[in-house]
This record gives sequence, structure tokens and C-alpha cells, in this order.
Amino acid sequence: MSRRDKLIARLRSRPRDFTWEELVRLLESLGYAEARAGKTGGSRRRFLHPTAPMVTLPRPHPGSIVKMYVIDDVLRMLTEEALI
Repeated sequence: MSRRDKLIARLRSRPRDFTWEELVRLLESLGYAEARAGKTGGSRRRFLHPTAPMVTLPRPHPGSIVKMYVIDDVLRMLTEEALI
């Protein structure tokens, strides 16, 4: 099982301790790239894919644990786009 497969399985299990770094790593392994805008980019981060729709996600702060509604949204979108 590859790292990407492990991250997908972990995301599908809807863990309460899924980190921002894990989410970014998963999206990048699926072909997304974080759009760099301005000096800081703010708390909302955009991820672009060559064929799938853009994803805009709130970066968690002050911690790094992703909220459950974000996990649900990402799961739904990646499933609808047949990326996972």
C-alpha cells in the first residue's frame, strides 16, 4: 500500500486528528498544486488541478487539525471527481 493509498484510507475513516500537512500531501499526490497569491495568502488556501475544479479550503489556526466539515467536503468532492 502506497503512502497515497494510506492517506486516502485515513481520510475515508474521517479521523479527528487529520492534519493540514496530511491534507496538502494528499491533494498534491492527486495532482493538485497550491496557488500562491500575494505575500501571505490569508487563511483560505486554493488548490488547482489540471482537469478537476479548484478547491478552496480554510487553513486551520492556531493548530493544524482539519475540521470535520472540511474533511467531509474534501471526501465528497474527490469522490464526485473520481479522484479517489
